Amino acid sequence: MPAAMPVTRPATIIARTGLFAGRWLFVVLVAFLLCGEHGAAAGQRLHGLAMHGAPALPAGFDHLPYANPQAPKGGEIRYGVVGTFDNLNPFILKGMRTTARGVIDPEYGNLVFESLMFRSRDEAFTVYGLLAESIEIDDARSFITFHINPDARWSDGQPVSAQDVAFTFELLRDKGRPPFNRRLVDVERMEILSERSIRFVFKPSASRELPLIIGLTPILPAHASHVETFEQTTLEPMIGSGPYRIVRVEPGERVVFERNRDYWARDLPVKRGLDNYDRITVDYFLSQSAQFEAFKKGVFDIYPEGNPTRWARSFDFPAVTNGEVIKDTFTSDTPAPIYGFVFNTRRAVFSDRRVRHALSMLFDFEWVNRNLFNGAYQRTESFWQNSELSAIARPASAGERELLSAFAQAVSPDVLEGRYRVPVTDGSGRDRQILRQALSLLEEAGYSLNDGQLVNGQGQPFSFEVMTQNEGQEKLALAYQRTVSALGITMSIRTVDDAQYQSRSQIFDYDMIIKSYSTSLSPGIEQAGRWGSDSRDLQGSFNYAGAGEPAIDAMIERLVNAREREDFQTAVRALDRILISNHYLVPLYHIREQWVARRAYITYPDNTPLYGYQLPAWWDRRAQ
Repeated sequence: MPAAMPVTRPATIIARTGLFAGRWLFVVLVAFLLCGEHGAAAGQRLHGLAMHGAPALPAGFDHLPYANPQAPKGGEIRYGVVGTFDNLNPFILKGMRTTARGVIDPEYGNLVFESLMFRSRDEAFTVYGLLAESIEIDDARSFITFHINPDARWSDGQPVSAQDVAFTFELLRDKGRPPFNRRLVDVERMEILSERSIRFVFKPSASRELPLIIGLTPILPAHASHVETFEQTTLEPMIGSGPYRIVRVEPGERVVFERNRDYWARDLPVKRGLDNYDRITVDYFLSQSAQFEAFKKGVFDIYPEGNPTRWARSFDFPAVTNGEVIKDTFTSDTPAPIYGFVFNTRRAVFSDRRVRHALSMLFDFEWVNRNLFNGAYQRTESFWQNSELSAIARPASAGERELLSAFAQAVSPDVLEGRYRVPVTDGSGRDRQILRQALSLLEEAGYSLNDGQLVNGQGQPFSFEVMTQNEGQEKLALAYQRTVSALGITMSIRTVDDAQYQSRSQIFDYDMIIKSYSTSLSPGIEQAGRWGSDSRDLQGSFNYAGAGEPAIDAMIERLVNAREREDFQTAVRALDRILISNHYLVPLYHIREQWVARRAYITYPDNTPLYGYQLPAWWDRRAQ
């Protein structure tokens, strides 16, 4: 691999010579002194790091607040998902959307690969030691040093080293997918200080969030990674440092993980009470209907439900009535997820903001909510709905106005003043007043009605296609189609299989799609991957809308570099106003609750953390 940045390895070189201990210690000391000469001042040694403020848990804490350290180890869990898989390597662009669940997984846990630090789901954004037992960092966050736990081991028994860390970042830079391939963009150099210590020295352009992002990057074994073929999909189980190994692979149908009995981190504070099963199975189904029928029959154990109609009406099968299946409701204190029809602004038909605004007005939420969902949903209006980060119904502060002063056209006056709300229809599906308002915007953009058909200045019909991936999305699209057709707009719907949907999403081959975006109380660099200029044309990124405005880039830079929580909130609200004003998507709806059905033998801790229920903390009662 080409070396695009300096990586100093004084300790590694000496270790290979087999020199005696005194000489070893001397060279390590020299390495530390050299680091100081290169600009990285000594930092404070810490057990954790928060994006803002201090970690909530003190050094020496026993376990995470949402884990039960007395949870029994043993038993098994079976998950069920819709889709397919043809790859076990989650770090590459090829097969990115069809990688087996669980290898690294925000929902099921990182079963195979681990990172230097572990993120607590009970704090906005705080990380604690995992592969790294401690860190050193200065107040300016100009560098971070990770000290690897001497007990850290790969599943083949080899120790985890600083060399593995450097190898990982170089490999992902050269052959990895977004966002992993960009983790070194703002790193000036890596310095291997000893066999178990590595320092990242940052460029002046680096954000204050970068040390946490570096700490959360999964680490790969240098001795067991196939560099030459790394970019190719594989069904060969990979060696990691995580709590599980892959023991069975049925391509496209099933992957089975078994506990590593020699797992090195089982007694670490961040792991106590987690990873409780001996076996984890992930089964794949071709459709949501097939998935639900399989759950009813007992094929798998946990079914998260997001459809209020099905939650209210469909969970009346025998296993529920006899107590074999239990319905649970959880709440989280995080912003509501973003779910909506996403405009591909790379397409000429959606390049005008007025057009997008008009089409956003034409989704009749009131009709959809009443007729399809029994009024169970609330309308989403903000990208950080139901939180202090939202700009909805809140006039811009002086700080926001100052941030936005250089981008006068980026925010609509009503959004800036806190007056903007999504329109409320009469629920008919064809609210005449809203149709007139939308048509007025379309006429401003150069369209007109001709014999009942909306056409542009050249007489070409206004038409676009919505790509959907399941019956639920198709039903929403049909409701939307009904309203837009009232203005002479031709909207077609194409439902494709999961593999095609993922493939076309990856290369932005669509006019409009329906997507969901996760949210948090600490938005950061992931916003650049969704809305930033650098990700606009980067295949495999999450910038489905093709956004790329200087104002967006500026707000993201401010929020990831904010030192104080107040400044951070100001920057996020300013970003919210820009995204709302530009109408990159038609916002749909949300619920405040999390619904999960489970087999009675699967249970969970008493405490629900800030981010809602956490499946890695659950366990099998039968193991007791």
